[in-house]
Amino acid sequence: MENATAYLRTRDFLTRFWPAPVRVGALERWRAVAGALIGILLTALVSRWRVGAGGAGLWLVAPMGASAVLVFAVPGSPLAQPWAVVGGNTLSALVGIACAVLVADPVWAAALAVGLAIALMFGLRCLHPPGGATALLMVLGHTTSFQFAVSPVFFNSVLLVLAGVLYNSLTGRRYPHAQHATTAPQPAARFTAADLDVAMAHYNQVLDVSRDDLEQLLQYAELAAYQRNLGELRCADIMSREPLTVEFGTPLNEAWALLQARRIKALPVVDRARRIVGIVTVADFMQQLDLQDHQGIVGRLRAFVRPIGSSHSERPEVVGQIMTRQVRVASESRHAIELVPLFSEGGHHHIPIIDDEKRLTGIITQSDFVRALYRAVKPG
Repeated sequence: MENATAYLRTRDFLTRFWPAPVRVGALERWRAVAGALIGILLTALVSRWRVGAGGAGLWLVAPMGASAVLVFAVPGSPLAQPWAVVGGNTLSALVGIACAVLVADPVWAAALAVGLAIALMFGLRCLHPPGGATALLMVLGHTTSFQFAVSPVFFNSVLLVLAGVLYNSLTGRRYPHAQHATTAPQPAARFTAADLDVAMAHYNQVLDVSRDDLEQLLQYAELAAYQRNLGELRCADIMSREPLTVEFGTPLNEAWALLQARRIKALPVVDRARRIVGIVTVADFMQQLDLQDHQGIVGRLRAFVRPIGSSHSERPEVVGQIMTRQVRVASESRHAIELVPLFSEGGHHHIPIIDDEKRLTGIITQSDFVRALYRAVKPG
């Protein structure tokens, strides 16, 4: 047993070293490849032209290759933004030069340069992984002129960023990429921006994805789960079965008593074969009253539903005289998600459900639908 446990732990540990698949298509991969090629080419050509064909010294530094990976392959990353590239590389170069000048031992100088560069980039919000390489390059090359941080490091970084802005914009990628919460309308989600902030504070690690991208990703994932779960539900799965019904000739006082006793707002009206002929709602009762006069509505309603006891009367006395005849129904096999527009935009509160023979088998209310939504998206 102990050997099996040790084996599983070892296997789990070793699998952490196996890279996960990169979930981007071939077109996006080639977009990044072409962008890095063009970005470095433009940066190199302009930098060499500026120095001149016979210019002494470096005109392009190696960390620009790493910066190009970020700018063109992951332009949405906080580590790839213009200030991160320019500030991270330039400030790290200054730190590396200072360490090369002040610390005699190159081993200590290299360690201090990288450590201090990271601290400075954190403090000035320009964390950029190639910045560590830039600081190390200054020490290993024993660069002692602070001018080197301006040219070529600063100059290279600016050119690469400009190439990134132009290329990413032309190929449909936002760059610079906003690093704050977006105010644009987003898919409905059960978490708020404040909830995300709490989660990120609890995680307490640098994420190589912008905050707004992370929020959108989580929202779309939740929406996909909602559509997947609810998309499989049929009306028969969520309807209330054997709903209370009345017939055309049911007296108004009986129908009203049912509505009040069961605290419901609608009663399907069926014939003897349980086929829908109409629906009577609280609104249908209220339409029979003068709602402009708010005085004594309860008393007038009681008087309206009270039987007259006369064989001839112009006042409605049965359900069929006040019911709504045009009724929107849905079949048992219909996908429940298709009813969303009816409830959200159509103003419906009750949808009678019928079988293949057009007989009433159930009813879906707003409460039924909300309950189905909750069950579809709740964890577990």
